[in-house]
Amino acid sequence: MAVGKETEKGAGDSLRSAVALYESIEAEHMAALEATGIVFAPYDAKRTEREGLLRQLSERGARIRNGGASVALGPMSVACEACTGSCVSRSFALTNNCHRDCFFCFNPNQEDFVYWCERPFPWRRQLDDLAAEPCLPACIALTGGEPLLMADEAVAFFSRASELFPAAHLRLYTSGDLLSRDLIDRLVQAGLHEIRFSVKQDDKPELLEKVLERMAWARELVPTVMVEMPVIPGTDSFMKELLVKLDALGVDGINLLEFAYAMWNWPVFDSLGLTLRNPPQQVVFDYTYAGALAVQDSEEDCLRLMLWAHEQSLELSLHYCSLENKHRAQMRNTNEPFADIHPCYAFDYDDFFLKTALAFDSDRDPVRRVLEREGCHQVLEDTEGGSLAFHPRWLPVARRAVPEPGRLCVSFNVAVDEGRSLRELKVVPADELSVQLVDGTGSSDACEPCLQGFEKRWNL
Repeated sequence: MAVGKETEKGAGDSLRSAVALYESIEAEHMAALEATGIVFAPYDAKRTEREGLLRQLSERGARIRNGGASVALGPMSVACEACTGSCVSRSFALTNNCHRDCFFCFNPNQEDFVYWCERPFPWRRQLDDLAAEPCLPACIALTGGEPLLMADEAVAFFSRASELFPAAHLRLYTSGDLLSRDLIDRLVQAGLHEIRFSVKQDDKPELLEKVLERMAWARELVPTVMVEMPVIPGTDSFMKELLVKLDALGVDGINLLEFAYAMWNWPVFDSLGLTLRNPPQQVVFDYTYAGALAVQDSEEDCLRLMLWAHEQSLELSLHYCSLENKHRAQMRNTNEPFADIHPCYAFDYDDFFLKTALAFDSDRDPVRRVLEREGCHQVLEDTEGGSLAFHPRWLPVARRAVPEPGRLCVSFNVAVDEGRSLRELKVVPADELSVQLVDGTGSSDACEPCLQGFEKRWNL
């Protein structure tokens, strides 16, 4: 099939123009963000400290997943594996309302936030629509807002989801404030498999103890009990104390989330002395996840906490989930159906973009000749753009014809118009990255047990 691209062409030297085009787009994007008053940390593309922490974790047996966007020490929730896995995983809400007022909440950044505060979500119709889709879900979540503001509806949700999808893993997100022993029992009877508590670093001690008590109640009945919370820079002591308490309670695991700014209340972040990571994204794109920009140092703090927990021999499982990991879930859902869109494109199993290798200008003919000698006859010629595209698996061969680093490039793309065309998002020198052509994370996940031994049905 012919592959169309939504892209512009620069003038002059084709290679420099292709790279410069997207550098200018990123610069314009940064300028627009900074114009809103937010503050970025100094530019740090290499992330040396992060890379060192990942190496240390890997040496201690951690699984480095999705190109480093996710890190696991111990068994993961089956829902976390499914999130970026090759399966259907869906989240629902009853309402956007919440009795808490967290300054970092993502919900105000969502489309139609106020509308769904004033009205309940049509979850019954949404579940029925999901049941009519050709692929049944592996995992279903109920989130919010605070779902337990509508406790009876929450029980009804899990009852209906269990009826429609008896093989699906069902989980609940809650602050825990509104839980009672009776409600926990009703939720489990309705089909709940996992509960995830959100703990706030600025809670008063008595409120934290109340939530910990409810975790202990849940531990008696719910198969998997977890905590999921962002790690705010500067809360290291609190987090260490919390991990020890969770471990003593027998909590199964904790998801350490990269802290993110959701584009609606910068003065609070600024008052805490926080800045945003720079560059903010690997690839500039209109991601749908409401947590828009990662906070500087949160990722490193998460990784250091995992190392500390390992040194303390804590038994609870730990999973670091970056903002990038959430973006990658979106990319996989978008691009994997079109993984075979054209022989010159590859589906990258690290970041889930569709990628092609590029040679430019005078390099095109020698690259074409060496590819043909090795059996590669599938190329795309772009005369206007001065480029030759070929499948990334042939990059080692192409380098024989273009030994100078940086002359070959890789193009990042996303499928649009239901796969009828590709939108190019970025072009970078090929020596700066690798393209993962096999699902290493999926293969590793398939060999690892999940919390409570839940079956990974999408791997069958």
